[in-house]
Amino acid sequence: MNTFCGTGCCAHCAKRGRACPGCKDSDGHPCGGRCFVAELVKSEGLEAFSSLKKSLIAEINASGVSGLHVSDLNLLSGAYVNLAYPLPSGCCVPFLDDKSVYLGNQIEGAGDGRCFGVVADPSFLLVCTYGENGKDPELLLYKRFKK
Repeated sequence: MNTFCGTGCCAHCAKRGRACPGCKDSDGHPCGGRCFVAELVKSEGLEAFSSLKKSLIAEINASGVSGLHVSDLNLLSGAYVNLAYPLPSGCCVPFLDDKSVYLGNQIEGAGDGRCFGVVADPSFLLVCTYGENGKDPELLLYKRFKK
């Protein structure tokens, strides 16, 4: 296995081999970006990763977003989850780094054929809804965590 965290994320990544040598071969910087999970596991161990994941799931489920319940988070490339959200000014702005790795999940049931999307790392939580293939994203919650 070519990961520090043991999730097998490299085995399922479409970028593996072409644009990315993998987690361990890139020393925790797949696709040239940052994988906070690799950093965490290297410095504090697998238990710290498990604890953080549980904490983020609890934070998401306590967010007050109606109909949202998360039971697991997966490692996701920023390039797959970095949607551009419309702001009141009319601009559409992405909040994430395409090259970094985050914890997140897609949850069906946001209504009208839409899904919830959750993305997090130790510094923030983002909750949104979107249509098929990420169409028409709507930012519901962006919360920064104090360090």
